[in-house]
Amino acid sequence: MCGILGLIGNIDSEKFEQCLSKLEHRGPDGFGIWQDEGVTLGHRRLSIIDLTDNGKQPMHFENKYAITFNGEIYNYLEIKIELEKFGYKFISASDTEVVLAAFDKWGEKCFTKFNGMWALGIWNKENKTLFLSRDRMGKKPLFYAKTKYGFAFASEMKAIYPLLEKVEKNTDVINKAINDVFSYENTDECLINGISRFPAASHGILKDGHLQLSKYWTVFDDETPQFKKYEEQVEYLRHLFLDACKIRMRSDVQIGTALSGGLDSTATICAMANVANQQNSSENIFKHDWQHAYVATFPGSEIDEKKYAKRVVDYLGIGATYLEIDPVKNIDKIFEYTYLFEELYLTSPIPFIQLYNEVKRNGTTVTLDGHGSDELFAGYPFQFTRAVADAIPNPVKVNDIVKTYRDTLLNNKSYYYDFGTSSYNGLLHIAKGKKYKNLDHLNNLLYQSSFETILPTLLRNYDRYSMINGVEIRMPFLDYRIVNFAFSIPWSSKIRNGYSKAIVRDAIKPFAPDDITYRKSKIGFNSPFSEWIKGPLKSWINDEINSQQFNHSEIINSELVRSKITAVQKNESATYLDGENAWKAIMPYIWEKSLTLANG
Repeated sequence: MCGILGLIGNIDSEKFEQCLSKLEHRGPDGFGIWQDEGVTLGHRRLSIIDLTDNGKQPMHFENKYAITFNGEIYNYLEIKIELEKFGYKFISASDTEVVLAAFDKWGEKCFTKFNGMWALGIWNKENKTLFLSRDRMGKKPLFYAKTKYGFAFASEMKAIYPLLEKVEKNTDVINKAINDVFSYENTDECLINGISRFPAASHGILKDGHLQLSKYWTVFDDETPQFKKYEEQVEYLRHLFLDACKIRMRSDVQIGTALSGGLDSTATICAMANVANQQNSSENIFKHDWQHAYVATFPGSEIDEKKYAKRVVDYLGIGATYLEIDPVKNIDKIFEYTYLFEELYLTSPIPFIQLYNEVKRNGTTVTLDGHGSDELFAGYPFQFTRAVADAIPNPVKVNDIVKTYRDTLLNNKSYYYDFGTSSYNGLLHIAKGKKYKNLDHLNNLLYQSSFETILPTLLRNYDRYSMINGVEIRMPFLDYRIVNFAFSIPWSSKIRNGYSKAIVRDAIKPFAPDDITYRKSKIGFNSPFSEWIKGPLKSWINDEINSQQFNHSEIINSELVRSKITAVQKNESATYLDGENAWKAIMPYIWEKSLTLANG
Protein backbone atom coordinates (compact mmCIF):
# COMPACT_ATOMS: atom_id res chain seq x y z
CA MET A 1 0.00 0.00 0.00
CA CYS A 2 1.77 3.07 -1.20
CA GLY A 3 1.88 6.10 -3.41
CA ILE A 4 2.91 5.76 -7.04
CA LEU A 5 4.08 8.21 -9.68
CA GLY A 6 5.29 7.77 -13.23
CA LEU A 7 6.24 9.95 -16.16
CA ILE A 8 6.70 8.85 -19.76
CA GLY A 9 8.74 11.69 -21.14
CA ASN A 10 11.68 13.76 -20.00
CA ILE A 11 12.13 15.20 -16.53
CA ASP A 12 15.09 15.82 -14.29
CA SER A 13 15.31 13.74 -11.15
CA GLU A 14 15.05 16.74 -8.82
CA LYS A 15 11.73 17.86 -10.32
CA PHE A 16 10.39 14.31 -10.24
CA GLU A 17 11.38 13.84 -6.61
CA GLN A 18 9.55 17.10 -5.80
CA CYS A 19 6.38 15.56 -7.25
CA LEU A 20 6.90 12.23 -5.51
CA SER A 21 7.41 13.92 -2.13
CA LYS A 22 3.80 15.10 -2.23
CA LEU A 23 2.80 11.46 -1.68
CA GLU A 24 4.98 10.97 1.39
CA HIS A 25 1.92 10.51 3.64
CA ARG A 26 0.87 7.49 1.56
CA GLY A 27 4.27 5.87 1.95
CA PRO A 28 6.17 7.10 5.01
CA ASP A 29 8.51 4.09 5.15
CA GLY A 30 10.76 4.98 2.22
CA PHE A 31 10.88 5.81 -1.46
CA GLY A 32 12.47 4.72 -4.70
CA ILE A 33 12.99 6.24 -8.14
CA TRP A 34 14.02 4.44 -11.31
CA GLN A 35 14.87 6.37 -14.46
CA ASP A 36 15.68 5.23 -17.97
CA GLU A 37 15.53 6.88 -21.36
CA GLY A 38 12.08 8.41 -21.71
CA VAL A 39 10.65 6.95 -18.49
CA THR A 40 10.75 7.66 -14.75
CA LEU A 41 8.94 5.60 -12.14
CA GLY A 42 8.59 6.54 -8.48
CA HIS A 43 7.26 4.88 -5.36
CA ARG A 44 6.51 5.92 -1.78
CA ARG A 45 6.48 2.80 0.39
CA LEU A 46 4.13 1.77 3.18
CA SER A 47 5.68 -1.53 4.26
CA ILE A 48 3.09 -4.26 4.90
CA ILE A 49 4.17 -7.46 3.11
CA ASP A 50 7.89 -8.33 3.18
CA LEU A 51 9.35 -5.50 5.22
CA THR A 52 12.87 -6.11 3.88
CA ASP A 53 14.59 -4.27 1.06
CA ASN A 54 13.59 -7.15 -1.23
CA GLY A 55 10.09 -5.65 -1.27
CA LYS A 56 11.21 -2.18 -2.34
CA GLN A 57 9.94 -0.53 -5.52
CA PRO A 58 10.15 0.26 -8.34
CA MET A 59 10.72 -3.45 -8.81
CA HIS A 60 12.10 -5.18 -11.89
CA PHE A 61 11.46 -8.51 -13.57
CA GLU A 62 14.58 -9.77 -15.33
CA ASN A 63 15.38 -7.09 -17.91
CA LYS A 64 11.84 -6.95 -19.20
CA TYR A 65 9.51 -5.09 -16.84
CA ALA A 66 9.62 -2.38 -14.18
CA ILE A 67 6.66 -1.78 -11.89
CA THR A 68 5.36 0.80 -9.46
CA PHE A 69 2.45 -0.72 -7.57
CA ASN A 70 -0.03 0.50 -4.96
CA GLY A 71 -2.26 -2.10 -3.35
CA GLU A 72 -2.44 -5.63 -2.05
CA ILE A 73 -3.08 -8.97 -3.76
CA TYR A 74 -4.63 -11.02 -0.99
CA ASN A 75 -4.39 -14.38 -2.78
CA TYR A 76 -0.75 -13.86 -3.79
CA LEU A 77 0.40 -16.96 -1.92
CA GLU A 78 -1.88 -19.24 -3.95
CA ILE A 79 -0.84 -17.57 -7.21
CA LYS A 80 2.81 -17.80 -6.21
CA ILE A 81 2.50 -21.58 -5.73
CA GLU A 82 0.87 -21.83 -9.16
CA LEU A 83 3.68 -19.84 -10.77
CA GLU A 84 6.36 -21.90 -9.08
CA LYS A 85 4.93 -24.96 -10.82
CA PHE A 86 5.73 -23.20 -14.10
CA GLY A 87 9.33 -22.72 -13.01
CA TYR A 88 9.19 -19.16 -11.67
CA LYS A 89 11.54 -18.41 -8.80
CA PHE A 90 11.15 -15.60 -6.29
CA ILE A 91 13.70 -13.69 -4.26
CA SER A 92 11.21 -11.76 -2.12
CA ALA A 93 8.14 -12.58 -0.04
CA SER A 94 6.21 -9.68 -1.55
CA ASP A 95 3.01 -9.71 -3.59
CA THR A 96 4.59 -7.19 -5.99
CA GLU A 97 7.01 -9.79 -7.33
CA VAL A 98 4.07 -12.18 -7.79
CA VAL A 99 2.26 -9.50 -9.84
CA LEU A 100 5.27 -9.15 -12.14
CA ALA A 101 5.69 -12.90 -12.63
CA ALA A 102 1.95 -13.34 -13.22
CA PHE A 103 1.99 -10.55 -15.78
CA ASP A 104 4.92 -12.22 -17.52
CA LYS A 105 3.10 -15.57 -17.57
CA TRP A 106 -0.48 -14.60 -18.38
CA GLY A 107 -0.32 -11.01 -19.59
CA GLU A 108 -3.39 -8.85 -18.94
CA LYS A 109 -5.43 -11.94 -18.04
CA CYS A 110 -3.54 -12.24 -14.76
CA PHE A 111 -5.63 -9.48 -13.26
CA THR A 112 -8.80 -11.56 -13.38
CA LYS A 113 -6.96 -14.08 -11.17
CA PHE A 114 -6.13 -11.47 -8.54
CA ASN A 115 -8.26 -10.99 -5.45
CA GLY A 116 -7.22 -7.62 -4.18
CA MET A 117 -7.00 -3.89 -4.76
CA TRP A 118 -4.48 -2.12 -6.92
CA ALA A 119 -3.40 0.77 -9.09
CA LEU A 120 -0.16 0.20 -10.96
CA GLY A 121 2.05 1.02 -13.88
CA ILE A 122 4.26 -1.56 -15.62
CA TRP A 123 6.89 -0.35 -18.08
CA ASN A 124 7.84 -2.79 -20.81
CA LYS A 125 11.53 -2.17 -21.42
CA GLU A 126 11.54 -4.11 -24.69
CA ASN A 127 8.72 -2.42 -26.63
CA LYS A 128 8.69 0.88 -24.68
CA THR A 129 5.04 0.72 -23.67
CA LEU A 130 3.33 1.54 -20.39
CA PHE A 131 0.61 -0.71 -18.99
CA LEU A 132 -1.78 0.73 -16.39
CA SER A 133 -4.39 -1.11 -14.36
CA ARG A 134 -6.88 -0.34 -11.59
CA ASP A 135 -8.79 -2.85 -9.45
CA ARG A 136 -12.35 -3.99 -10.10
CA MET A 137 -14.09 -1.66 -7.64
CA GLY A 138 -11.65 1.24 -7.89
CA LYS A 139 -10.52 1.01 -4.27
CA LYS A 140 -7.10 2.38 -5.16
CA PRO A 141 -6.96 5.77 -6.90
CA LEU A 142 -5.18 6.56 -10.15
CA PHE A 143 -4.97 9.85 -12.06
CA TYR A 144 -3.24 10.82 -15.28
CA ALA A 145 -2.47 13.91 -17.33
CA LYS A 146 -0.65 15.03 -20.44
CA THR A 147 1.88 17.64 -19.37
CA LYS A 148 4.72 19.57 -20.97
CA TYR A 149 7.05 16.96 -19.45
CA GLY A 150 5.13 14.05 -20.92
CA PHE A 151 2.40 11.62 -19.81
CA ALA A 152 2.11 11.46 -16.02
CA PHE A 153 0.18 9.13 -13.71
CA ALA A 154 -0.11 9.20 -9.93
CA SER A 155 -2.05 8.04 -6.88
CA GLU A 156 -3.22 11.56 -6.13
CA MET A 157 -3.67 14.71 -8.18
CA LYS A 158 -1.31 16.74 -6.02
CA ALA A 159 1.70 14.77 -7.33
CA ILE A 160 0.80 15.99 -10.83
CA TYR A 161 0.27 19.64 -9.82
CA PRO A 162 3.95 20.68 -10.25
CA LEU A 163 3.87 19.35 -13.83
CA LEU A 164 0.93 21.56 -14.84
CA GLU A 165 1.26 25.05 -16.24
CA LYS A 166 -1.33 26.14 -13.69
CA VAL A 167 -3.45 24.46 -11.02
CA GLU A 168 -6.80 25.60 -12.34
CA LYS A 169 -10.27 24.84 -10.97
CA ASN A 170 -12.65 22.89 -13.20
CA THR A 171 -15.78 24.95 -12.54
CA ASP A 172 -18.12 22.67 -14.49
CA VAL A 173 -17.26 19.66 -12.33
CA ILE A 174 -17.25 21.78 -9.17
CA ASN A 175 -20.76 23.04 -9.88
CA LYS A 176 -21.89 19.48 -10.53
CA ALA A 177 -20.33 18.35 -7.26
CA ILE A 178 -21.89 21.21 -5.30
CA ASN A 179 -25.31 20.00 -6.40
CA ASP A 180 -24.50 16.30 -5.98
CA VAL A 181 -21.24 15.16 -4.39
CA PHE A 182 -21.82 11.62 -5.69
CA SER A 183 -22.03 12.69 -9.33
CA TYR A 184 -18.43 12.71 -10.53
CA GLU A 185 -16.29 10.02 -8.92
CA ASN A 186 -17.38 7.40 -11.46
CA THR A 187 -16.39 9.66 -14.36
CA ASP A 188 -12.99 10.70 -15.67
CA GLU A 189 -13.74 14.29 -14.65
CA CYS A 190 -11.70 15.90 -11.88
CA LEU A 191 -11.92 19.10 -9.90
CA ILE A 192 -8.68 20.31 -11.52
CA ASN A 193 -8.44 21.06 -15.23
CA GLY A 194 -6.07 18.89 -17.23
CA ILE A 195 -6.20 15.86 -14.92
CA SER A 196 -8.29 12.75 -15.62
CA ARG A 197 -9.35 9.88 -13.38
CA PHE A 198 -8.38 6.41 -14.58
CA PRO A 199 -11.49 4.18 -14.62
CA ALA A 200 -12.01 1.26 -12.26
CA ALA A 201 -11.86 -2.32 -13.61
CA SER A 202 -9.85 -1.08 -16.57
CA HIS A 203 -6.49 -1.44 -18.27
CA GLY A 204 -4.64 1.16 -20.26
CA ILE A 205 -1.80 0.88 -22.75
CA LEU A 206 0.27 3.95 -23.57
CA LYS A 207 2.27 3.68 -26.76
CA ASP A 208 3.72 6.53 -28.79
CA GLY A 209 1.87 9.04 -26.60
CA HIS A 210 -1.58 7.52 -27.14
CA LEU A 211 -3.51 5.94 -24.25
CA GLN A 212 -5.95 3.17 -25.13
CA LEU A 213 -8.37 2.14 -22.37
CA SER A 214 -10.26 -1.12 -22.08
CA LYS A 215 -12.65 -2.55 -19.47
CA TYR A 216 -11.57 -5.97 -18.22
CA TRP A 217 -14.40 -6.75 -15.74
CA THR A 218 -18.04 -6.14 -14.93
CA VAL A 219 -20.14 -7.85 -12.29
CA PHE A 220 -22.02 -9.63 -15.06
CA ASP A 221 -18.91 -11.38 -16.41
CA ASP A 222 -18.24 -13.93 -13.69
CA GLU A 223 -20.30 -17.05 -13.13
CA THR A 224 -21.71 -17.39 -9.61
CA PRO A 225 -23.33 -20.48 -8.07
CA GLN A 226 -27.12 -20.27 -8.12
CA PHE A 227 -29.04 -21.25 -4.99
CA LYS A 228 -32.82 -21.49 -4.98
CA LYS A 229 -33.10 -21.84 -1.21
CA TYR A 230 -32.44 -18.80 0.94
CA GLU A 231 -30.72 -20.96 3.56
CA GLU A 232 -28.19 -22.09 0.95
CA GLN A 233 -27.52 -18.47 0.00
CA VAL A 234 -26.90 -17.61 3.65
CA GLU A 235 -24.45 -20.47 4.07
CA TYR A 236 -22.58 -19.53 0.90
CA LEU A 237 -22.27 -15.87 1.91
CA ARG A 238 -21.01 -16.94 5.33
CA HIS A 239 -18.33 -19.08 3.67
CA LEU A 240 -17.30 -16.27 1.30
CA PHE A 241 -17.17 -13.64 4.01
CA LEU A 242 -15.06 -15.70 6.40
CA ASP A 243 -12.61 -16.50 3.61
CA ALA A 244 -12.54 -12.86 2.49
CA CYS A 245 -11.56 -11.85 6.04
CA LYS A 246 -9.04 -14.68 6.33
CA ILE A 247 -7.01 -13.73 3.28
CA ARG A 248 -7.19 -10.04 4.28
CA MET A 249 -5.59 -10.89 7.61
CA ARG A 250 -2.32 -11.66 5.79
CA SER A 251 0.13 -9.05 6.94
CA ASP A 252 3.61 -8.58 8.34
CA VAL A 253 2.43 -5.62 10.43
CA GLN A 254 -0.21 -5.12 13.12
CA ILE A 255 -3.84 -5.25 11.95
CA GLY A 256 -7.10 -4.08 13.53
CA THR A 257 -10.49 -2.62 12.68
CA ALA A 258 -12.45 0.62 12.88
CA LEU A 259 -15.50 -0.45 14.89
CA SER A 260 -18.71 1.56 15.02
CA GLY A 261 -20.97 -1.00 16.66
CA GLY A 262 -23.11 -1.18 13.56
CA LEU A 263 -23.82 -4.38 11.64
CA ASP A 264 -21.01 -4.22 9.08
CA SER A 265 -18.06 -3.39 11.33
CA THR A 266 -19.40 -5.90 13.87
CA ALA A 267 -19.58 -8.55 11.16
CA THR A 268 -15.98 -7.84 10.20
CA ILE A 269 -14.35 -8.02 13.62
CA CYS A 270 -16.45 -11.02 14.65
CA ALA A 271 -15.44 -12.82 11.45
CA MET A 272 -11.81 -12.04 12.22
CA ALA A 273 -12.25 -13.57 15.65
CA ASN A 274 -13.91 -16.63 14.12
CA VAL A 275 -11.07 -17.09 11.66
CA ALA A 276 -8.50 -16.81 14.42
CA ASN A 277 -10.35 -19.29 16.64
CA GLN A 278 -10.73 -21.86 13.87
CA GLN A 279 -7.16 -21.69 12.63
CA ASN A 280 -4.29 -23.72 13.97
CA SER A 281 -2.02 -21.18 15.64
CA SER A 282 1.07 -22.78 14.11
CA GLU A 283 -0.06 -21.97 10.57
CA ASN A 284 1.55 -18.77 9.42
CA ILE A 285 -1.04 -17.71 6.88
CA PHE A 286 -2.59 -14.71 8.58
CA LYS A 287 -1.87 -12.15 11.26
CA HIS A 288 -2.82 -13.52 14.66
CA ASP A 289 -2.40 -10.13 16.34
CA TRP A 290 -5.78 -8.78 15.19
CA GLN A 291 -7.44 -7.73 18.46
CA HIS A 292 -7.20 -3.97 17.94
CA ALA A 293 -10.57 -2.20 17.74
CA TYR A 294 -10.77 1.58 17.33
CA VAL A 295 -14.00 3.37 18.16
CA ALA A 296 -14.86 7.00 17.42
CA THR A 297 -17.17 8.45 20.06
CA PHE A 298 -19.25 11.62 20.32
CA PRO A 299 -20.07 11.97 24.05
CA GLY A 300 -23.52 13.40 24.75
CA SER A 301 -24.62 13.20 21.13
CA GLU A 302 -27.51 11.13 19.80
CA ILE A 303 -25.21 9.65 17.17
CA ASP A 304 -22.71 8.24 19.66
CA GLU A 305 -22.47 4.45 19.24
CA LYS A 306 -19.93 3.67 21.95
CA LYS A 307 -22.32 1.41 23.89
CA TYR A 308 -22.86 -0.78 20.82
CA ALA A 309 -19.15 -1.04 20.09
CA LYS A 310 -18.49 -1.93 23.72
CA ARG A 311 -21.11 -4.67 23.49
CA VAL A 312 -19.20 -6.19 20.56
CA VAL A 313 -15.74 -6.16 22.15
CA ASP A 314 -17.16 -7.49 25.42
CA TYR A 315 -18.79 -10.32 23.46
CA LEU A 316 -15.40 -11.14 21.89
CA GLY A 317 -13.49 -10.70 25.13
CA ILE A 318 -11.11 -8.11 23.73
CA GLY A 319 -10.40 -4.46 24.48
CA ALA A 320 -10.89 -1.34 22.41
CA THR A 321 -9.37 2.09 21.98
CA TYR A 322 -12.04 4.79 22.33
CA LEU A 323 -11.36 8.14 20.71
CA GLU A 324 -13.50 11.14 21.62
CA ILE A 325 -13.77 13.18 18.44
CA ASP A 326 -12.85 16.78 19.16
CA PRO A 327 -14.04 19.14 16.39
CA VAL A 328 -11.79 21.94 17.63
CA LYS A 329 -8.60 19.92 18.08
CA ASN A 330 -7.48 19.99 14.44
CA ILE A 331 -9.55 22.85 13.09
CA ASP A 332 -6.35 24.78 12.43
CA LYS A 333 -5.43 21.98 10.02
CA ILE A 334 -8.72 21.93 8.11
CA PHE A 335 -7.22 23.52 5.00
CA GLU A 336 -4.18 21.24 5.08
CA TYR A 337 -6.44 18.21 5.50
CA THR A 338 -8.69 19.36 2.67
CA TYR A 339 -5.66 19.82 0.43
CA LEU A 340 -4.61 16.27 1.23
CA PHE A 341 -8.19 15.02 0.77
CA GLU A 342 -8.45 16.81 -2.63
CA GLU A 343 -12.20 16.33 -3.12
CA LEU A 344 -15.63 17.69 -2.17
CA TYR A 345 -17.93 15.84 0.18
CA LEU A 346 -20.83 16.23 2.62
CA THR A 347 -18.85 16.17 5.82
CA SER A 348 -15.66 17.42 7.37
CA PRO A 349 -12.69 15.06 6.97
CA ILE A 350 -11.43 15.87 10.48
CA PRO A 351 -13.27 13.15 12.49
CA PHE A 352 -12.23 10.43 10.05
CA ILE A 353 -8.64 11.62 9.90
CA GLN A 354 -8.52 11.81 13.70
CA LEU A 355 -9.70 8.19 13.96
CA TYR A 356 -7.10 6.78 11.56
CA ASN A 357 -4.44 8.93 13.16
CA GLU A 358 -5.29 7.18 16.44
CA VAL A 359 -5.09 3.85 14.64
CA LYS A 360 -1.58 4.64 13.43
CA ARG A 361 -0.50 6.14 16.75
CA ASN A 362 -1.31 2.83 18.41
CA GLY A 363 0.89 0.85 16.03
CA THR A 364 -1.79 -0.47 13.67
CA THR A 365 -1.03 -0.11 9.96
CA VAL A 366 -3.83 -2.22 8.44
CA THR A 367 -7.53 -2.22 9.28
CA LEU A 368 -10.28 -4.52 8.05
CA ASP A 369 -13.40 -2.34 7.82
CA GLY A 370 -17.03 -2.98 6.90
CA HIS A 371 -17.47 -0.73 3.86
CA GLY A 372 -19.62 -1.82 0.93
CA SER A 373 -22.36 -3.83 2.60
CA ASP A 374 -24.98 -1.04 2.49
CA GLU A 375 -24.60 -0.59 -1.25
CA LEU A 376 -24.52 -4.30 -2.10
CA PHE A 377 -27.19 -5.59 0.26
CA ALA A 378 -29.61 -2.64 0.71
CA GLY A 379 -28.70 -0.82 3.91
CA TYR A 380 -30.15 2.62 3.15
CA PRO A 381 -33.89 3.29 3.58
CA PHE A 382 -34.16 5.16 0.28
CA GLN A 383 -33.23 1.90 -1.43
CA PHE A 384 -36.12 0.00 0.13
CA THR A 385 -38.65 1.96 -1.89
CA ARG A 386 -37.43 0.44 -5.13
CA ALA A 387 -38.20 -3.07 -3.90
CA VAL A 388 -41.93 -2.29 -3.81
CA ALA A 389 -41.95 -2.59 -7.59
CA ASP A 390 -40.58 -6.12 -7.20
CA ALA A 391 -43.04 -7.09 -4.45
CA ILE A 392 -46.22 -5.94 -6.21
CA PRO A 393 -48.83 -7.45 -6.44
CA ASN A 394 -48.08 -9.57 -3.34
CA PRO A 395 -49.52 -7.56 -0.40
CA VAL A 396 -47.62 -9.56 2.22
CA LYS A 397 -44.27 -8.76 0.61
CA VAL A 398 -45.22 -5.11 0.10
CA ASN A 399 -46.17 -4.79 3.76
CA ASP A 400 -42.88 -6.38 4.75
CA ILE A 401 -40.98 -3.68 2.87
CA VAL A 402 -43.16 -0.96 4.41
CA LYS A 403 -42.48 -2.39 7.87
CA THR A 404 -38.74 -2.52 7.22
CA TYR A 405 -38.77 1.08 6.06
CA ARG A 406 -40.92 2.30 8.95
CA ASP A 407 -38.96 0.47 11.64
CA THR A 408 -35.65 1.78 10.33
CA LEU A 409 -36.88 5.35 10.47
CA LEU A 410 -38.55 5.03 13.85
CA ASN A 411 -35.36 3.59 15.32
CA ASN A 412 -33.33 6.56 14.14
CA LYS A 413 -35.50 9.45 15.35
CA SER A 414 -34.90 12.55 13.26
CA TYR A 415 -31.15 12.65 13.57
CA TYR A 416 -30.00 10.61 10.64
CA TYR A 417 -33.02 10.62 8.32
CA ASP A 418 -35.18 13.53 7.30
CA PHE A 419 -38.57 12.63 8.72
CA GLY A 420 -40.10 15.88 7.51
CA THR A 421 -39.88 14.79 3.89
CA SER A 422 -40.14 11.04 4.33
CA SER A 423 -43.41 9.84 2.86
CA TYR A 424 -45.01 6.50 2.26
CA ASN A 425 -46.03 7.88 -1.11
CA GLY A 426 -42.39 7.44 -2.07
CA LEU A 427 -42.67 3.77 -1.28
CA LEU A 428 -45.30 3.32 -3.95
CA HIS A 429 -43.23 4.92 -6.70
CA ILE A 430 -42.38 2.30 -9.32
CA ALA A 431 -39.26 2.80 -11.41
CA LYS A 432 -39.86 2.79 -15.14
CA GLY A 433 -38.04 -0.06 -16.87
CA LYS A 434 -34.81 -1.78 -15.94
CA LYS A 435 -31.42 -0.42 -16.75
CA TYR A 436 -29.32 -3.54 -16.31
CA LYS A 437 -29.93 -7.01 -17.62
CA ASN A 438 -31.25 -9.73 -15.33
CA LEU A 439 -31.55 -7.42 -12.32
CA ASP A 440 -34.75 -6.70 -10.44
CA HIS A 441 -35.73 -3.16 -9.52
CA LEU A 442 -33.95 -3.12 -6.16
CA ASN A 443 -30.75 -4.58 -7.57
CA ASN A 444 -30.81 -2.02 -10.37
CA LEU A 445 -30.68 0.72 -7.77
CA LEU A 446 -28.03 -1.13 -5.78
CA TYR A 447 -25.94 -1.42 -8.93
CA GLN A 448 -26.07 2.35 -9.32
CA SER A 449 -25.17 2.83 -5.64
CA SER A 450 -22.29 0.35 -5.89
CA PHE A 451 -20.71 1.30 -9.19
CA GLU A 452 -21.84 4.81 -10.10
CA THR A 453 -22.63 7.01 -7.10
CA ILE A 454 -22.30 6.29 -3.38
CA LEU A 455 -19.73 3.52 -3.09
CA PRO A 456 -17.13 4.92 -5.52
CA THR A 457 -17.25 8.15 -3.55
CA LEU A 458 -16.93 6.45 -0.17
CA LEU A 459 -14.03 4.29 -1.38
CA ARG A 460 -12.24 7.43 -2.52
CA ASN A 461 -12.92 9.14 0.81
CA TYR A 462 -11.68 6.32 3.00
CA ASP A 463 -8.58 5.87 0.89
CA ARG A 464 -7.72 9.50 1.67
CA TYR A 465 -8.73 9.47 5.36
CA SER A 466 -6.57 6.45 6.05
CA MET A 467 -3.63 7.11 3.75
CA ILE A 468 -3.20 10.64 5.08
CA ASN A 469 -2.10 8.74 8.18
CA GLY A 470 -0.21 5.92 6.46
CA VAL A 471 -2.93 3.35 7.20
CA GLU A 472 -4.29 0.75 4.77
CA ILE A 473 -7.97 -0.22 4.79
CA ARG A 474 -9.02 -3.66 3.57
CA MET A 475 -12.68 -4.31 2.84
CA PRO A 476 -13.86 -7.94 2.98
CA PHE A 477 -17.41 -7.11 1.85
CA LEU A 478 -15.86 -5.90 -1.42
CA ASP A 479 -14.13 -9.17 -2.20
CA TYR A 480 -15.10 -9.56 -5.85
CA ARG A 481 -16.64 -12.97 -5.13
CA ILE A 482 -19.06 -11.34 -2.67
CA VAL A 483 -19.82 -8.52 -5.12
CA ASN A 484 -20.64 -11.09 -7.81
CA PHE A 485 -22.80 -13.03 -5.37
CA ALA A 486 -24.67 -9.91 -4.22
CA PHE A 487 -25.93 -9.29 -7.74
CA SER A 488 -26.86 -12.92 -8.32
CA ILE A 489 -29.48 -13.07 -5.56
CA PRO A 490 -32.95 -11.48 -5.62
CA TRP A 491 -34.22 -8.49 -3.69
CA SER A 492 -36.11 -10.80 -1.32
CA SER A 493 -32.82 -12.10 0.11
CA LYS A 494 -31.84 -8.57 1.08
CA ILE A 495 -35.09 -7.16 2.49
CA ARG A 496 -36.75 -9.92 4.44
CA ASN A 497 -38.89 -10.44 7.54
CA GLY A 498 -38.74 -6.78 8.49
CA TYR A 499 -34.95 -6.44 8.13
CA SER A 500 -32.65 -4.74 5.68
CA LYS A 501 -29.46 -6.62 4.74
CA ALA A 502 -31.24 -9.76 5.95
CA ILE A 503 -28.81 -12.19 4.35
CA VAL A 504 -25.82 -10.46 5.95
CA ARG A 505 -27.45 -10.63 9.38
CA ASP A 506 -28.33 -14.29 9.01
CA ALA A 507 -24.87 -15.14 7.65
CA ILE A 508 -23.02 -13.72 10.66
CA LYS A 509 -25.51 -14.88 13.30
CA PRO A 510 -23.41 -17.89 14.45
CA PHE A 511 -20.43 -15.78 15.47
CA ALA A 512 -21.81 -12.32 16.38
CA PRO A 513 -24.06 -11.02 19.21
CA ASP A 514 -27.76 -11.17 18.27
CA ASP A 515 -28.64 -7.77 19.72
CA ILE A 516 -26.15 -6.10 17.37
CA THR A 517 -26.78 -8.41 14.41
CA TYR A 518 -30.50 -7.71 14.45
CA ARG A 519 -30.31 -4.12 15.60
CA LYS A 520 -32.57 -1.90 13.46
CA SER A 521 -31.12 1.50 14.26
CA LYS A 522 -28.56 2.76 11.75
CA ILE A 523 -26.32 5.72 12.40
CA GLY A 524 -23.04 5.19 10.61
CA PHE A 525 -19.87 7.23 11.08
CA ASN A 526 -21.25 10.76 11.07
CA SER A 527 -20.67 13.96 13.00
CA PRO A 528 -23.15 16.14 14.96
CA PHE A 529 -22.73 19.13 12.68
CA SER A 530 -25.64 21.17 13.98
CA GLU A 531 -24.25 20.92 17.51
CA TRP A 532 -20.77 21.78 16.32
CA ILE A 533 -21.80 24.73 14.15
CA LYS A 534 -23.79 26.21 17.04
CA GLY A 535 -21.15 25.34 19.63
CA PRO A 536 -17.43 24.52 19.45
CA LEU A 537 -16.97 25.53 15.79
CA LYS A 538 -19.11 28.67 15.91
CA SER A 539 -16.26 31.12 16.43
CA TRP A 540 -14.06 29.59 13.73
CA ILE A 541 -16.83 29.28 11.17
CA ASN A 542 -18.05 32.84 11.79
CA ASP A 543 -14.54 34.18 11.21
CA GLU A 544 -14.42 32.35 7.89
CA ILE A 545 -17.86 33.37 6.57
CA ASN A 546 -17.14 37.00 7.38
CA SER A 547 -13.67 37.07 5.80
CA GLN A 548 -12.71 38.88 2.62
CA GLN A 549 -11.60 35.63 0.97
CA PHE A 550 -15.02 34.11 1.63
CA ASN A 551 -16.79 37.12 0.16
CA HIS A 552 -14.66 36.94 -2.98
CA SER A 553 -14.94 33.18 -3.54
CA GLU A 554 -15.14 32.22 -7.22
CA ILE A 555 -17.15 29.04 -6.72
CA ILE A 556 -19.82 29.69 -4.10
CA ASN A 557 -22.66 32.15 -3.54
CA SER A 558 -21.28 33.72 -0.38
CA GLU A 559 -24.56 35.25 0.76
CA LEU A 560 -26.46 32.01 0.31
CA VAL A 561 -23.87 29.94 2.17
CA ARG A 562 -23.68 32.48 4.99
CA SER A 563 -27.46 32.40 5.37
CA LYS A 564 -27.44 28.57 5.63
CA ILE A 565 -24.83 28.69 8.36
CA THR A 566 -26.54 31.41 10.40
CA ALA A 567 -29.91 29.68 10.03
CA VAL A 568 -28.51 26.61 11.78
CA GLN A 569 -26.86 28.73 14.47
CA LYS A 570 -30.15 30.47 15.25
CA ASN A 571 -32.30 27.33 15.18
CA GLU A 572 -32.33 25.52 18.54
CA SER A 573 -34.03 22.51 16.95
CA ALA A 574 -31.76 22.26 13.89
CA THR A 575 -31.43 18.63 12.82
CA TYR A 576 -28.42 16.59 11.82
CA LEU A 577 -29.36 17.12 8.16
CA ASP A 578 -29.62 20.88 8.65
CA GLY A 579 -26.05 20.86 9.93
CA GLU A 580 -24.85 18.54 7.16
CA ASN A 581 -26.39 20.79 4.49
CA ALA A 582 -24.69 23.81 6.05
CA TRP A 583 -21.30 22.10 6.04
CA LYS A 584 -21.88 20.85 2.50
CA ALA A 585 -22.47 24.47 1.47
CA ILE A 586 -19.22 25.79 2.97
CA MET A 587 -17.04 22.85 1.95
CA PRO A 588 -16.37 24.16 -1.62
CA TYR A 589 -14.98 27.36 -0.11
CA ILE A 590 -12.73 25.38 2.23
CA TRP A 591 -11.55 23.31 -0.75
CA GLU A 592 -10.93 26.45 -2.80
CA LYS A 593 -8.86 28.01 -0.02
CA SER A 594 -6.90 24.77 0.42
CA LEU A 595 -5.60 25.08 -3.14
CA THR A 596 -3.26 27.81 -1.97
CA LEU A 597 -1.17 24.92 -0.62
CA ALA A 598 -0.86 23.36 -4.09
CA ASN A 599 2.19 25.40 -4.90
CA GLY A 600 3.79 24.85 -1.53
